[in-house]
Amino acid sequence: MPIPIVNSIASWFLKKRFHQIELFLKYPNEVQTELLNNLLAKAKDTELGKKYSFESINSYQAFTEQIPISTYEDYQDYIERSRLGEDNIFWPQPIKWFAKSSGTTNAKSKFIPVSEDSLEDCHYAASKDLLCMYLNNNEDSQLFTGKSLRLGGSKELYKENGTVFGDLSAILIDNMPFWAEFSSTPSSKVSLMSNWEEKMQAIVNETIQENVTSLAGVPSWMLVLLNNVLEETGKNNLFDIWPNLEVYFHGGVSFLPYADQYKKILPKKDFRYYEIYNASEGFFAIQDQNRSSELLLMLDYGIFYEFIPMDTYGTKNEKVIPLSEVEVNKNYAVIITTNAGLWRYKIGDTVRFTSVNPYRIKVSGRTKHHINAFGEELIIENAEDALKKVCKKTKAEIVDYTAAPIFMDGKEKGAHEWLIEFKTPPNDIDYFNELLDNALKALNSDYEAKRYNNMTLNKPKIHMARERLFYDWLKEKNKLGGQHKVPRLSNSRNYLDDLLNLNHSI
Repeated sequence: MPIPIVNSIASWFLKKRFHQIELFLKYPNEVQTELLNNLLAKAKDTELGKKYSFESINSYQAFTEQIPISTYEDYQDYIERSRLGEDNIFWPQPIKWFAKSSGTTNAKSKFIPVSEDSLEDCHYAASKDLLCMYLNNNEDSQLFTGKSLRLGGSKELYKENGTVFGDLSAILIDNMPFWAEFSSTPSSKVSLMSNWEEKMQAIVNETIQENVTSLAGVPSWMLVLLNNVLEETGKNNLFDIWPNLEVYFHGGVSFLPYADQYKKILPKKDFRYYEIYNASEGFFAIQDQNRSSELLLMLDYGIFYEFIPMDTYGTKNEKVIPLSEVEVNKNYAVIITTNAGLWRYKIGDTVRFTSVNPYRIKVSGRTKHHINAFGEELIIENAEDALKKVCKKTKAEIVDYTAAPIFMDGKEKGAHEWLIEFKTPPNDIDYFNELLDNALKALNSDYEAKRYNNMTLNKPKIHMARERLFYDWLKEKNKLGGQHKVPRLSNSRNYLDDLLNLNHSI
């Protein structure tokens, strides 16, 4: 299809869709209330709908009083029954697909239900919106002259008891409309290969001859693939291979630790980066402006949002609030009710609102992945920002990292212990440590207070990891590729001690 025609079709769709987006921008809380009412009405005759009397819920207050906050553990039995083929438990549609997820590297897998509604009205709708927003902001785009290099998960789809489970990306690729296959590379056959290392080579072989105009995938794993492409071709940067490459759509993990490495292999000032916020449970937010790290919360994807202020999270004073009550620059745990049958479900992510008109957010971390062993409330966003500043100052580059507490022992004070794998190490690790400590103090007043005169915390301790440590660790746990992530921060030493042992074993 000629490019002008493709762009005209995209422009038509864009204008039509923008009318709907303007509706939730102008009336966000009304759109969310109507959405909630529709979800309740649709699911009123399900097992959960009858248990919690959805039919009688006529206000947000009644919704909060009748339906409890839930976690995966609360849903596990329902989901297992659904995986065995039982219908109408938490959503009226038969659930055919389950996105296999472990969040980070926990051994226990989660199977998140993916309904036809969530597939079409959430995940695929978001993909279209992402392209619409990008094209609206970049009218000179030649996106459709070539293909999108997509990097999905490494798991195959496994049929089980009439239902199917696998990585969310595999489910999306497997259900893509036929025309999308023509605009993507590698082929679905290669994308769905189960052996990650074999798949990486197959992707390199299949994509280096294509006219790639965009990239889509998780920053950490995409960087591995792109470096393999450069090694295979002997080129210095990606524009020597794909001269028409113009944008990278990324999500899954923070882009900050990898930004400088991407700029080296994509050395054009006008190259664009667009961030998304999605998970197995749904697609939540999209960058809607060029050169912005803020994400527009999408309010009409069949997801109703609630939030728990992190200063009350997990305490007896824990408070759940609707979208209309959030404030800027506060950290919140995200609670969702979805068109796949998750009701008031804790997804484990935290966000910070940068704007409430419209509702724009930044993903700040995970509810379980922070360090608060001494009241310091160190979150991933603090760590990423501090490392970015220190790397810039020391000209260091980071591949991966994790950190955990050194607990108090007798009269010995506590500290934070870091394990960092560098691509380009700093000349002086002690100086790097000092800068990191000072950057964390500047970003986090609680950390600064605990570090004042070494009152509670001693200065951090940093280990330099051997090359490929984190890769080998993930491989050992069969967690290569896809959405699998290294846990950045933890209140427990389990991850860190495991990695330190592996670091010293070779």
